[in-house]
Amino acid sequence: MAADQLAIVVEAIRAVLSDGLLGIYLHGSSVVGGLKPTSDLDFVAVTSRRTTEAERRALIERLLPISGPGDPTGGSRSVNLEIAAQGDLRPWRYPAWLDFQFGDWYRPDFAQGDFAPWDPSDPDLAVVLEMVLQADHPLFGPPPSRLFGPIPWGDVHRAMLDSLPDLLSYLDGDERNVVLTFARIWSTLVTGTFRSKDGAADWAIPRLPERHRAVMAHARDLYVNGVPTEDWGDLRPGIRPLVDELVERIQETSASPK
Repeated sequence: MAADQLAIVVEAIRAVLSDGLLGIYLHGSSVVGGLKPTSDLDFVAVTSRRTTEAERRALIERLLPISGPGDPTGGSRSVNLEIAAQGDLRPWRYPAWLDFQFGDWYRPDFAQGDFAPWDPSDPDLAVVLEMVLQADHPLFGPPPSRLFGPIPWGDVHRAMLDSLPDLLSYLDGDERNVVLTFARIWSTLVTGTFRSKDGAADWAIPRLPERHRAVMAHARDLYVNGVPTEDWGDLRPGIRPLVDELVERIQETSASPK
């Protein structure tokens, strides 16, 4: 199903953006570590110009029924799509301009008629673009390095640090993903390489104090097995201490960025 959905998403982007489209790139679990039961499909598109309001509306209308909860068959993964115009990426400026973003978390905004609810100056775009460059997986167009980059490591590092407060705010209710994202940030800052969420957990576990390892392993297993309802049992009291440990490790690493 994932391969069919990839083709449908690419077709939708090409149909809407037409000759303004320069490239479509896949990143995330699809190309790093392999898709897990709850993995999203992550795309970045680069255009020759910023999108129009009509194009944004058309993209949203095409993606809503083929992404995650919008598919009545229940067979589609959630789609995450970010678009940036080449002129906003080259020459590089931080933060780069995020021209368009689609994610299922925006469904309430779209339903209320807000077709641009994202923050166009979102620093996280630096991280996403570096992931795209490292994945080097074109679905349409040339290799990404021909359209943008390189992304200064200092900006990738800064963007990860800027994301910490928002991540912490999501901990209550999304424990698995937040724990694994912190592990991935730590891993990337130390090694300069992006890992899958479960790969980052595997990297982190032997580097953590013994008291935190079972919690990290459980977060990894919940992700790998695609358990719809998180059951932490006796491990729940250890979640926040683990996150505090990860934040401390990240801050220690940030004193000497790669």
